[in-house]
Amino acid sequence: MSKINSFVVVLALLLVAVMPFSVMAQEELTIQGSSTVLPIAQKAAEVYMEQNSDVNISVRGGGSGNGIAALIDGAVDIADASRFVKQAEVQAAVENGIYPVPHRVAMDGIAVVVNPANSVEELSLEDIKSIYTGEATNWSEFGGPDMEIVVVSRDSSSGTFEVFNEITLGKERLTKAALLQASNGAVAGVVSDTEGAIGYVGLGYLSDSLKAVKVNGVLPSNATVASGEFPIARPLFMFTDGWPEGLTARFINFILSAEGQALVKEQGFVPLH
Repeated sequence: MSKINSFVVVLALLLVAVMPFSVMAQEELTIQGSSTVLPIAQKAAEVYMEQNSDVNISVRGGGSGNGIAALIDGAVDIADASRFVKQAEVQAAVENGIYPVPHRVAMDGIAVVVNPANSVEELSLEDIKSIYTGEATNWSEFGGPDMEIVVVSRDSSSGTFEVFNEITLGKERLTKAALLQASNGAVAGVVSDTEGAIGYVGLGYLSDSLKAVKVNGVLPSNATVASGEFPIARPLFMFTDGWPEGLTARFINFILSAEGQALVKEQGFVPLH
């Protein structure tokens, strides 16, 4: 065998030996949960992976409740949530050897939105309560057109659902006529396609196809959420099992950095600094 052929064979064997090691050396991070936090997690993951080629980050939605349940089951590294963890979830986690630790990554306002064709510009918290409990059923009751109100809500696995209901409904029940949707995007789609619809979405989901109404005289925006003026607001979280280490810690620190918080703002949410 010639020296050249021998070199080729040796090089091929080295490549075969090294390639599996390279694949095994790639770090993995899995994130699941809130559809509100989803755009932040997706954008941060995209930028982080561009800067770190040896990292693979998987991000999916499904709702805050499902994300926290996945963390309790040990199925994910990070659970995105638009609400705080419940005591029952903490108890279930501890029984499973999991210790949920919250990391606040952004602030958000829950914008109440109607179809752009609707002339209503403003609602009070009491108005919203009367609509979502089913007491009010026609837009004419609020100075709008003589048109049936189509109530659109998130489903019960959503952290946005829980925070919105707590702030607007108190102890009252959501009307059974409400159309339940699995994500912010789904709510936005129904409201933009239905002239009489009303719904609610995180700030990052506002667009020209929706009209945000004033709540108690205040429009939802980064400024009014940051100032505390807008009445339907909440922090956004990422939960980890215990204090994070390794890639999990580096990724959360990235989101909390100036660069990460700029991405939060870019996605339409309120940065922490």
